[in-house]
Order: sequence, then C-alpha cells, then structure tokens
Amino acid sequence: MPDIPPGLLWILQRLPSLATPPLLLYFLRKSANAQLGITVPVWATVLSGIAAIPIVLLLQSQYNYLKDWRDAERLGAILPPVIRDESPWPLGIGLLKRSLEKFKNNDYIGDLFSAWAEENGYTFNMRVLGENRIFTAEPEYIKAILATQFDNHEKGAAQIHQLQGILGTGVFNSDGNMWKFHRAMTRPFFTKERISHFDIFDRHAKDAISQLKHRLSEGYPVDLQDLALRFTMDSATEFLFAQNVHSLGAGLPYPGEHYHKLSTKHLETASMQSRHPANVFTRSFDEAQRFISLRSKWGVYWPLREFWKDKVKEKMVVVNAFIEPIMAEAVRKKKEREEVEGVVEKKVGGNEQMDREVKDGETLLEHLTNYTDDKIVLRDEILNILLAGRDTTANTITYAVYMLAEHPHVLERLRKEILDVVGESRRPTYDDMKEMKYLRAVINETLRLYPAVPFNLRATSSPTVWPGLNGQRPFYIPPHTKTPYSVFMMHRRKDLWGSDAEEFDPDRFLDDRQKKYLVPNPFIFLPFNAGPRICLGQQFAYHESSFFLIRLLQHFSGVTLVPEAQPPSARPPIEWALDAGRKGKEKIRIKSYLTMSVLGGLWVRFEEAKY
Repeated sequence: MPDIPPGLLWILQRLPSLATPPLLLYFLRKSANAQLGITVPVWATVLSGIAAIPIVLLLQSQYNYLKDWRDAERLGAILPPVIRDESPWPLGIGLLKRSLEKFKNNDYIGDLFSAWAEENGYTFNMRVLGENRIFTAEPEYIKAILATQFDNHEKGAAQIHQLQGILGTGVFNSDGNMWKFHRAMTRPFFTKERISHFDIFDRHAKDAISQLKHRLSEGYPVDLQDLALRFTMDSATEFLFAQNVHSLGAGLPYPGEHYHKLSTKHLETASMQSRHPANVFTRSFDEAQRFISLRSKWGVYWPLREFWKDKVKEKMVVVNAFIEPIMAEAVRKKKEREEVEGVVEKKVGGNEQMDREVKDGETLLEHLTNYTDDKIVLRDEILNILLAGRDTTANTITYAVYMLAEHPHVLERLRKEILDVVGESRRPTYDDMKEMKYLRAVINETLRLYPAVPFNLRATSSPTVWPGLNGQRPFYIPPHTKTPYSVFMMHRRKDLWGSDAEEFDPDRFLDDRQKKYLVPNPFIFLPFNAGPRICLGQQFAYHESSFFLIRLLQHFSGVTLVPEAQPPSARPPIEWALDAGRKGKEKIRIKSYLTMSVLGGLWVRFEEAKY
C-alpha cells in the first residue's frame, strides 16, 4: 500500500477541526435562504468558508494566549515577552518569513535572535502560526530544561515527528522507556578503558595526513572539513560497528573551477569521487538534515510544505542503502554466534538465553543485535550514533584549525606543548592528553565559540514555572510548549564571559577568568549538554579531536586559509566586515542544520614542519 502524502495525511488527521467552520457557514447559508429569504451566493459561501479557517485559528490562538496568561497569574508568574511582528501578516507569519529568508541566504547564525534579545532579554516567545516557541539563552533556564526540571522537559511528540525521517526513534529522538533503552545500551561503550585505545584513531589519522600531504604536493589547497569528516566517519564506524566504510578511500576533493582549471585527469578523478558510495551518502545525509532544519521552522505545519512528497524520506533512500550492509553484517555475525554458542550451551546444560553483558571486544552494534534484529531499530541507532560520532567531532576539528589559522601565536604555543609532551613522532597516550592543558583549553575555546550543536529543543510535558531572575517574577511555561535554547548565544554573552566574550582566547579556561565566570556558574558552558541526557561521547570526542590535532601539528608547523578556494556563494559578504563583533572577523560562513559546519568547506594550506 503506497504511503499517504504528508500534506494529505496532515489534513486527514485534522479533518474534523478543519471542516467545522466551512460546514457551519454552509448551514447558516441554507438557514438564511430558507427562513429569511436571503440569497447568499455560492461563491461567497465558499470564500468565507476558506477564510474562516485562518480566522478560527487566529481566534483560537488569542484564546489560548489569554488562558495561559490567566494560568500564569494564578501561579504568581508571568509569560515571557512575545516578539513583535512588525509585518502586516497575522499569526507571526512575518517572523516565519524572516527566519526562512535568513536560513536560505545563510546569514550569520544568531543575528535574528540577538536582535530580539536586545529588545526582550534572553528569554522570549517567538509565537508563530499560533504556536508558542519560548526561546532562551539564559543559563538558569537551560539548567532547568536539562537538569533541575528534567522530568518536565522532553523531546516531545512534535519534534520526534519532525526528526523521525532521519533519526527514527534512536537515542537522540526518543523519550521515556525508548530513550532509557538506547541510553543504557550505549553507556558501556564510552568507558575510559574503551575510548583510550587509540589504534583506530592512529590508523585513520595516518591515512588522512598522508592524503593531505599528497594533495598539497600537487599544488592544491585542501578542504580540511572534508578531511575531518572522512577521518571521523571511518574512526566511528570501525570503533562502534567494526565496519570501516573507507570514506578516506574516496580521496580528497579538489577546489572548484572558480579557483583553478583542473586537468582532464583531475576532472576524471573528481567525477569518479563524486560517485563513491561514501560521498553519495554524505550528500544525501546533508540534504536530509537541511530539510529537517526547515521543518523545525514550520513547526507542526511542515507537512503542508512537503504536501505531496516527503523530501527527507527521498534522501534517506540513499542513506539507508549505505547503512544496509553494516546492519546485514552485524545480523550475520549474530547468527553465527548463536549457532556456535547454542552448541556450547546445550553441552553444558541447555541454557539457551544469550548472555547480554558487554563482552571484551564487542562493538555497540554487536551488543545491540543481542537485543533485537529489527532493522528499523538497528538503523535508527546507527544513524543517531553516526551523526554524533562523525559530524560533531569533525566540526570541532574544523573550527579548531580555522582558529589556529587565524591565530598563529596560539598554533605556535600549542605545537610547542605537543612537542614538549609527545615529541615529533610518538603516538600520544591518554596520560599525554591529560597533561596537555593548553590543548584542552584550545578545544574548549573552539567549542565555546563554535559549539557543534548551536541550537537545541525541548518541550514541556506539563505546566512549568521557571524561577524569577534579578527580582523578576517567574516565567510560566504552558504544557506542550516548545522551549528551544541556544548554547551558541549563551557562550558569546559578554555579561557571562566578560567584555572579550567574542574573542578567541584559550587562556580564559586557564587564567583567573575561569574562576571569575565559569567556576561559579558551570552552566554557562554546555557544548555537550548536561543533566541525564548529557552526551555520553563527550570524552570520546575530546580524545578524537585531541589525537587528530596532535598528529596534525606533529607534521605541520603552520596553516593559512585560502579564501579564493572557497566557493563564491560560501564567502562572507563584504558588508559583514562592518560588524563590530565576531561576525566582522569571520572569513567563512557558518552552516547550521542539526549540527554546525562551514559552508563550502574550510580550504587551507599547511606548512610542513622542519623542526
């Protein structure tokens, strides 16, 4: 049976409420004709019936807001300020339009929210299409969302529905028992013992750096972001699934024709690379994330934008085809284990239940197949972990190199620490990384300015009150209300981090500023979230990022940006330079879907170390 188109399904699910206003007008027309002798034209009834739907929606929106206001008053609280929509459109359509335009044009991330925060403070209601979206960049409220009021804040049915096309019901897109199941399954694989074995990192780092040197020897700059994504992809798939997908084997991309006319040989290579399964997967996965980001802006109305075709599902056909062999191999190995262990169990007395403790050398996927061979569950978990294990760490490496290129003195100091502790060629150990305080500070400062997940979202499961701040009355948050929050904005607030909050300075994590700002209020720095849903792979990400940067700077003593290699559409507009803040210093454009990356890649040249 074919799937029902998203828009049609959305209408069918809401047919009673959508049909009531037009039907009511129809019966009023019939009554007017019969009892009053007034003839109302059919066209007028049809038009008024269509117009009645948004009018009823507007009235319902106003009623809900007044009800929320009364509920807040009863609790001695107030509602967060509502963003004023200066356009003539009702229901916040003007705000939605501005947000979509910013997204389409890849304008600087957070600009719109910063402007609203200046007028309303760091907590406000972006009310769109009758839906509350109470946005915050206030550490005390983010703390409530993630920790102190955790039970009152969940992913929520609306967000799960929006993300289901790409993340299914995996660990990052589930609530309740399903989330607890995935969380319990994943936790054992991120212990210190497991994430401190660096053989996998070392193999793929050597491959990546070898390809990097080869491309530089050809006279071309390198897209460091692409290199980091391939390194993290191969490392994550081998560590978690015992299935290295060999994305580094596809080779590195060349800059486009806007930079240099490629030879026939290089054009053929580029064409072959574009068809490599890992590259096809990456393009489709990226597009799926873009559509998911658009859905979040439309809220519950996203199916109307994708009325006849689920655009995420279309892209996920390619993604699932890439994942299928990983699942199939895991299930095949499980059956082999069952056959062998089944024979052994019968010999020793017939207990045919699988031992579900984590075994030595067992991967996450192998362990998961002990619980289920359901392809949907396995696929969801693989994609959830890949998103975390590939994109987020690759983005951290990319922005760290970007900052090192922009701050040569930081690179010089970091490289000195690396050579002092590890030397020119020795492989770093867990204890080495623990000793390198400046390396950790560089990574933390990168995560502060460029957190991998700049915006996140929860929804209230019940009526909630956020505490009053600075003498202000508490905020009342109605049930089933979206509460988006931004660590990106919070990390750049000057009142939380000092007047130099928009400057890249790793020493803020080492000097008195740490004691002044971070120690008294640890919730101002949340690159990995906090509370029960804190990222289990936090230390894995630190280790992987650290390992790659150490290996990179053992081989290279300098890095410079090559802005002319950036695709023209990915270059910052000239007018950005007039901005007095961080935006005025950017040499790249930030791309923000589910995670934050560099639009068009980070094109750089490296200077090989002469020691």
